[in-house]
Amino acid sequence: MTDDKFLKSLSRLGFPMFEPSEELEVNETLAKVVKSNDSRLWEGFPVLLANAGESYQFASDQVEQQLPTAEFKERYHRLILLSAAVYTYYHLTFSWLAKLKKTFSDADKSYVRAWQNALVHNQGPNWSEDEFDPERVKGLFELYFEQKVEKDRRRKDRYEEFSLEHALSQVFSPKQKELFKKKLEGTLLTKTEQEYYSRTVKKKVVALANSELHNLSRKLLEQ
Repeated sequence: MTDDKFLKSLSRLGFPMFEPSEELEVNETLAKVVKSNDSRLWEGFPVLLANAGESYQFASDQVEQQLPTAEFKERYHRLILLSAAVYTYYHLTFSWLAKLKKTFSDADKSYVRAWQNALVHNQGPNWSEDEFDPERVKGLFELYFEQKVEKDRRRKDRYEEFSLEHALSQVFSPKQKELFKKKLEGTLLTKTEQEYYSRTVKKKVVALANSELHNLSRKLLEQ
């Protein structure tokens, strides 16, 4: 994977400083982060891993296969533990993480607890000569989480909008739906539009607003 493609893949995994790519090789990207000597990427590893975990492509053993030395494999393992500490700090659980946790030794679990405590007190989790800034670790993850919440909200809004459009289309003709929206938005109707609205659309609106009819419809759907 070229450096350009690597940087673009990082963006797709949640590092907003890079441009997105059309293709994303999750396991290869994580392996290259591990092999890098850039502490900024390591501090953002919990973000990258969380996004990778949502992909069906992610497989921890495949990441390890692309790490040629014991040192790289150990670094990857420590980054996994750091990520687990961050997720625990924010009270987050993931199904893929639960599987990884089953492989944790007692020493691994002690590391996670110690690093979680370090994050609480803004002390940098470290090993060997590598030390992480706890505020940057948490700041990067909080930015990711805020973006994810906003993305989920937009997805929910789009779904509700499409659902409403579909429901309106089942009840109103295109012209009736247009007048319904105009009335709802407070747009002034022409005399002809007002007459048509009163003659046809309003009757349907009154029927839709009938609570008994609504309850009966719900009851039928539950049968």
